[in-house]
Amino acid sequence: MPEETSHGPVLAGLVAAVVGFSSSFVVVLAGLTAMGATPAQAASGLFTLCLTQALGMAWLSLRHRMPISLAWSTPGAALLATSAGAAGGWPVAVGAFTVTGALILATALLPRLGDLVTAIPTTLARAMLAGVLLPLCVAPATALVAEPWAVSPVVAAWLVLLRAARRWAVPGALLVALVSVVVTAEVAPHSWWPHPTWTTPHWTLAGAIGVALPLYVVTMASQNVPGVAVMASFGYRVPWRETLAVTGLGTIAGAGTGGHAINLAAITAALSAGPAAGPDRVRRWIATVTAATAYVALAVASAALAALVAAAPGGVMQAAAGLALLGTLATSLSDALADPSDREAAAATLVVAASGVTLLGIGAAFWALVAGLVVRAVLRGRSRPPATRAPSAAPAEVS
Repeated sequence: MPEETSHGPVLAGLVAAVVGFSSSFVVVLAGLTAMGATPAQAASGLFTLCLTQALGMAWLSLRHRMPISLAWSTPGAALLATSAGAAGGWPVAVGAFTVTGALILATALLPRLGDLVTAIPTTLARAMLAGVLLPLCVAPATALVAEPWAVSPVVAAWLVLLRAARRWAVPGALLVALVSVVVTAEVAPHSWWPHPTWTTPHWTLAGAIGVALPLYVVTMASQNVPGVAVMASFGYRVPWRETLAVTGLGTIAGAGTGGHAINLAAITAALSAGPAAGPDRVRRWIATVTAATAYVALAVASAALAALVAAAPGGVMQAAAGLALLGTLATSLSDALADPSDREAAAATLVVAASGVTLLGIGAAFWALVAGLVVRAVLRGRSRPPATRAPSAAPAEVS
């Protein structure tokens, strides 16, 4: 119908922005806070991520007339949230974010760098992500025991909507959590408006290896590469090098005010590039331009939401974040254990990543990959020649 053709892309873009933002902004705030950001700096980071991905999405979509969706790195934020922080504090973390952006940009300029990332076995990359997510996904259970009256409505809303309207399960649970905070907490009025906060980056080797490198790997393997596959499934060929250049530059530009990484989206890409955006594939780029516009509005609201999260009683927002990541954890575990010959190596990767250990100032995610690669090399060297790496599975990301 003509009306569906006209309004489908706009509605799809609005849904993609709302679902993408609400499903993971709590994880972003948790990740930035874990790296040493103050509440104001974390709010600044959320504001920055909204703007940089909106600008990048609008540029790519208008330039190529293609529904190219961008997102912040949710797995990257989860990785930061489960880390012990950067040695040297928030300025070192900001320096690591700029290194991550530089690595993404270098991948656009040097294709062989991208080949190194895709050479990491899919099973180990997914196992590392599962290990990173596991401590966060335990939060709903522990919070439900510690704060049953505050957390049980959040869990109940998630469970009901998971059955009735799966797409809205996480946003619905988060809405319940935010309403409870509005009713019970007091937030200073000045906290409701965005205040971008600049931090001068400080670069260290430990920050580059322990924060930037794992953040780069998980962003590439869990978001950028699956994002291309999702777009291809709808008949779109993503301008790979230009997209990496845009997201790399956007990450570098946003690092000083707290943005950790932006990248191609996968699940929200499906909302904007699929049939939900209308029957006319040629006009679906309108959905991503609409989503970009919506993210600008969400950027304005980001400080108020960050203030509510900071004022929330213990456990409520952690539970909402854990529920948001359960689907990603399930997909990551399934992919990690798909190849029987790699299960021991994947298990080793998972437990090291989940342990949260820090060695030589370098976090667990890096050592998890090292452990998994060592175990894999020993077992395959003993039993048989190396096999061809398993093809990338379904996207393991939230937005």
